Amino acid sequence: MPQLKLTYFDFDGGRGEPARLAMYIGDIDFEDFRFTFDKFPEVRKTTPLGQVPTLSIDGKQITQGNAINRYLGKLAGLYPEEPMQALLCDEVMDALEDVTNKLVGTFGLEGDALQQAREELTTGPITQYLTWTADRLAEQGGEYFVGNTLSMADLKVFSWIGGLNSGRLDHIPTTLTKEVAPTLQLHWNRIGQLSKIAEYYASR
Repeated sequence: MPQLKLTYFDFDGGRGEPARLAMYIGDIDFEDFRFTFDKFPEVRKTTPLGQVPTLSIDGKQITQGNAINRYLGKLAGLYPEEPMQALLCDEVMDALEDVTNKLVGTFGLEGDALQQAREELTTGPITQYLTWTADRLAEQGGEYFVGNTLSMADLKVFSWIGGLNSGRLDHIPTTLTKEVAPTLQLHWNRIGQLSKIAEYYASR
């Protein structure tokens, strides 16, 4: 097994969380390098594209969160081998990256500008993506996003919904998921109760 080091912000959630969870679930040893937000200007200078997460594999630094997710998913047995199932997994992960990018675009705003932008996101793209994601879950039977087993798509959705529910995002109601896509709220609850995931957060 290669020597792995994940670099991401020091909080539970965000783009780095699916990778952390995958390595824990797969019993993969890794260095979980976390840093506070005020250290980001310094850390980003050490990354290939000035962004995180990054994954160092035997000293080679890899960027792009979903590429990292696919790689670690394969190591942990959480990424489908069958092409159509892999496509469905990728579709969900990439869709959530789209809506996350829209949210990240509001991070530099303040005051009324932030409130207006977040409210527009809430009633527009976030609601749209919640509805679409819930439909994809229903198409797969309502329990997992790919077949009948846990995959990186589930971990990506779990992390995204956790962020929406967290209260860290001003002007985005913590009840939004429950109101717009209750099946995703149930999915979040269920995934969080899986033994390895519950164990991970209990150890934090």
